[in-house]
Amino acid sequence: MNATTIRSTAVVPATEIDNRPAYLGFATAYVLGHGSAALSRGVDPVVVLPSWLPVAFLAAGMLVATVLATTAALRAQRAAAPARRRAEKLVGAAWVIGFTALALAITGLTTVFDRPELQAVLWPAGSTIVVGLIYLAEGAVRGNALHHNLGTWLALVAAAALFVPGAGFFGVLAVLGGAAYLLAAFLEPRRLASLAW
Repeated sequence: MNATTIRSTAVVPATEIDNRPAYLGFATAYVLGHGSAALSRGVDPVVVLPSWLPVAFLAAGMLVATVLATTAALRAQRAAAPARRRAEKLVGAAWVIGFTALALAITGLTTVFDRPELQAVLWPAGSTIVVGLIYLAEGAVRGNALHHNLGTWLALVAAAALFVPGAGFFGVLAVLGGAAYLLAAFLEPRRLASLAW
């Protein structure tokens, strides 16, 4: 029987994805990446860091979390029915489409208005909005309300963060985005246990 064991007596269907490792990876990326940006930017930074370091923290955390999420999704797809596999592939394509559209939008906006410095804010906010919207779709396809709710929160927080000036923008993403991922990781075992047989 191909299934993931949560407890010695509870077995979760193999088609379910355990998102805990990915959620923790993304939480780390948000806290370290956006958190270090919040602390090192502005007119009076709390710490002095090379400008590339927050980006490196964020990219490294995102890379690890993306690999974990992709591995878990592919593992679950192997046990899924053909209709579910097709739906998962379409959602998977949404990642490429969403980030391609985001790159075009940001490049177009910053080029047309000759404001390349806006990329420092548009990329983090835009990426989080795209991720949130795709989580909404994944939650709907998988019947996963926790994933859906996390996506809702991320999209709204990222859009609202654009109203916060200076380094506070990154602080909002670090605290509210990172905390949302941590909360989702904490709640994921309860979600999985409710599906166990």
